[in-house]
Amino acid sequence: NPTGGLKDSIAPILVSATPNHKTVNFKAKKIKIYFDEYIKLKDVNKQLVISPPQKNNPIISPVGTASKLITIEILDTLDVNTTYAFNFGKSIVDNNEENELGNFKYIFSTGTYIDSLELSGEVTDPMVKKSEKELDVMLYEYNESYTDSIIFKQKPRYISNTLDSTLYEITNLRAGKYLLIALKDANGNKIYNPEVDKIGFVKDTITIPTDKKFNFPIFKEIPKLKVIKPKEVTKGHLIFGYLGAAKDLNINLLTATPEGFKSEFNFEKDKDTINYWYTAIEIDSLNFKVSKGEYSEEFTVKTRSSKIDSLIVKKSTSSVLHLIDTFSISTNIPIINIDKSLIKITDQDTIAIDFNTILSKSKTKLHLNFDKKDNFKYNFELLPKAITTIFGASNDSLAFQLTTKSPEDYGILNLELSSEKKSSFIVELLDEKGFVVRIKKIDSPQIINFILLPPGNYSVRVTVDENNNGVWDTGDFLRRQQPEIVKYFDKEIIIRANWDEPVIFILK
Repeated sequence: NPTGGLKDSIAPILVSATPNHKTVNFKAKKIKIYFDEYIKLKDVNKQLVISPPQKNNPIISPVGTASKLITIEILDTLDVNTTYAFNFGKSIVDNNEENELGNFKYIFSTGTYIDSLELSGEVTDPMVKKSEKELDVMLYEYNESYTDSIIFKQKPRYISNTLDSTLYEITNLRAGKYLLIALKDANGNKIYNPEVDKIGFVKDTITIPTDKKFNFPIFKEIPKLKVIKPKEVTKGHLIFGYLGAAKDLNINLLTATPEGFKSEFNFEKDKDTINYWYTAIEIDSLNFKVSKGEYSEEFTVKTRSSKIDSLIVKKSTSSVLHLIDTFSISTNIPIINIDKSLIKITDQDTIAIDFNTILSKSKTKLHLNFDKKDNFKYNFELLPKAITTIFGASNDSLAFQLTTKSPEDYGILNLELSSEKKSSFIVELLDEKGFVVRIKKIDSPQIINFILLPPGNYSVRVTVDENNNGVWDTGDFLRRQQPEIVKYFDKEIIIRANWDEPVIFILK
């Protein structure tokens, strides 16, 4: 049978354009670009980057059909003496095999010449090991109207996009002085919104032409504190959303409460949400005052729900209790009472084990701390009413068995951190999924021993803790403050059972 010939592996080729590519004294309102084969536009709304940006996006066709022609209908009034670049990214593909015509650009100038200067570099996210994709990299011109607030109000003079890598290149620039920033633009408007966008910037003025490459980090600023009107989840359970630094926030109930009334609130991990629980009140609405420092706001919440959260109890592990871990049980509702006499831990010889109970600050996690032996079985029993929640609900009878392993079942990572930097450091060990499993805070470069590690693949992240406060500090654009430096070890670390793994991390 006929094979149909070789598979098409060649990208579309530009045949001609009207007006011509790199036309000067451009005055047209419609551009036609012809190719040697049928093409289609793929994700053109995301891929197309127009520099300088336009207030009204042009109409690009065809949409959803194949054609040998791309038509661009310009809806904006173009600036005089300006070079424009329409970068289609990877959106132009042939109709049959979708071979990409990568980074195809159509360029023209409303002046007498094409600007040809360039700027390049790399933008990385210090808290993300993999590449942060589709970042907008922007230049704002220093002129008589420039102020730092321009990034909050106007689109940039020039723009490029990193697409699927961390590298950027901005082309067809004119000589001058510029502010260079990068945005992870959540709503695609090319204007910085600190509530939802990530930003990065080069502190110094960029003077073009330049041969220097500009590499810089992108980060999420801490926005100004704002609490969002609370919502009722179930009876006795509200949630407050917030923006900014809400630590030490005060939530005060202004509504008169009966004798015996109780309330608890805590911050939900990895979410900008505060859970507020209270014992039931037969009332139509609750009034709150929320405050911190100079911030203060009052809210009223209508209470309509009759459903109460059911108590859910979970244990921290299902079968193996690692020697370095502390066993815990967690609940979805704050615990207000613990009856230790109703909790029993016995070993495989049915000997009672002495233990301590430690309730977390959130009051939703109860730690049971005791001395563990190697290769041992432990039986846990929580009789009814061992724990009682703010709603007065208590646990049913719970019983389960956990087993420990021997030290030979684990590995050791001996990490030597080497750096000329005179600073404190935060050293984090991450598992395959990127979750932090161990953390060490040190005052100077040294050897760190991570012991009793389950076999598996790990990575290491180190933060240069400049102010020695024990946490990574983000940046601030208006203060021209960069985030603290974060570096990842460039290789995956394999931990084997009964094995010491030496690693040298030279932090440049």
